[in-house]
Amino acid sequence: MTPPTNPAPAPAATTGPGADRVVPTVGPVAAPDLHLMTYNVRRRMPQVLTTRHALADRWSTRLPALRLLLEAERPSVLGIQEALPDQSAQLADALGADYASVGTGRDRDRGGERVELHVDTTRLRIVRHEALWLSATPTVPGSRSYGNMIPRTAVHAELDDLVTGARLHVVVTHFDHLSARSRRHSAVQLRTFTDALDGPVVVMGDFNAVVDSPAHRELTRGRLVDSRMVADARLDPGWGSFSNYGPPRTGGRRLDWLLVDTGAHVERAGVGGVRPGGVTPSDHDPVHAVVRWPSGHAAPRPPEDPTAEHGPVEHCTTEHRPEES
Repeated sequence: MTPPTNPAPAPAATTGPGADRVVPTVGPVAAPDLHLMTYNVRRRMPQVLTTRHALADRWSTRLPALRLLLEAERPSVLGIQEALPDQSAQLADALGADYASVGTGRDRDRGGERVELHVDTTRLRIVRHEALWLSATPTVPGSRSYGNMIPRTAVHAELDDLVTGARLHVVVTHFDHLSARSRRHSAVQLRTFTDALDGPVVVMGDFNAVVDSPAHRELTRGRLVDSRMVADARLDPGWGSFSNYGPPRTGGRRLDWLLVDTGAHVERAGVGGVRPGGVTPSDHDPVHAVVRWPSGHAAPRPPEDPTAEHGPVEHCTTEHRPEES
């Protein structure tokens, strides 16, 4: 049976006194629920005015809308893909002092395009975190071995829920956009990695593949399920997550997924189509899920590893090649 679908969120006003008011797809939630959100924010690209969507793609146009969107949504955990270092710093500033972030650039020097997690520290505490390169040598920065020309990464964080006492794992990633072989091998690598984790698990990101692709089937053949498929209610009427600066489209490609372990209760999930002030903040739309875990499924807190990696992400301003991703 298909879960019920909630009406699409009302768009923000574009003129008048309500122009800065954004109606969120989900917004803040109360414990024990967690609001999970993944978003490819589209890296800042050189402006070629003869290309399609060149004006809509301008970061200077998109950033104010993205700030309004983040201020309205206030997710418990936000996974970001495709942010350059200066964009990462601007996103952290938009979220404010209550959020901590961990992440890495994909290149050998850990610079360049990033994947990262932003965590609401009023609800969750980052216990440890690590970066993985999607390759046969995952601890080697910049490594690649699955057929992708660009290094691809994942970031894993172990989090304490300060309200429920649970400990959970969140992984954010960005799969290759050209190589299906790379996406399949990356899915095997992440499934193997998450299968070895104790307690609740979330995997989110831009997978550059549609639902029922080999990568999706590989990731969901173990402990993980697609949150939208198991939600009590869906937040969209069947939208894809890649709108390419157009309106949300029913039947479009859902390239961004939010996966949870089978012990999770997903209350709501789906694609958000909010356009603050009529502006589309990215060529992708965010994916949301409101999730809780039964108390019996929450992993007890193990002793902390004093050698574990801690601390926020470092924001730098190094520029790197502007290839498509």
